[in-house]
Amino acid sequence: MSKAYDFSAKTIDGDEQSLKTYEGKAMLVVNVASKCGFTPQYTGLEKLYKKYEDKGLVVLGFPCDQFGHQEPGNEDEIKNFCSLTYDVTFPMYAKVDVNGNNAHPFWKFLKKEKGGLLGIDAIKWNFTKFLINKNGEVVKRYAPTDTPEKIEKDIAGML
Repeated sequence: MSKAYDFSAKTIDGDEQSLKTYEGKAMLVVNVASKCGFTPQYTGLEKLYKKYEDKGLVVLGFPCDQFGHQEPGNEDEIKNFCSLTYDVTFPMYAKVDVNGNNAHPFWKFLKKEKGGLLGIDAIKWNFTKFLINKNGEVVKRYAPTDTPEKIEKDIAGML
């Protein structure tokens, strides 16, 4: 059985990074977008990261442009937007596909581990979240409407 740490992804700066970097940490993985109704969740995600980073949480943002063309920018534009608008300091990755034939292998793994409603694996929209425990196991999937504030108790309980 695979673990989250068995994958790698390109950072927003273009460097390939093994997710083994986060071994022993809990991860909240989110497909993000700059021009989405849920974009203000960046504020809550950053608050969670700052509050629980020292307790072993890392938030990972994966920009995705598969939903309503809501992430049209390139990596530099995305990085600047996140930094200037939401003061994001949690790790951000290069733009990925989360659905379809070109879906990133890490996202294929996440969907396989925790399917969506009615057993449909496809990611429905931006800001879908996956919570991964310190052993690299996907423990919960959250809908885009599940705010960071709403899921904080699950994260706190796991740390």
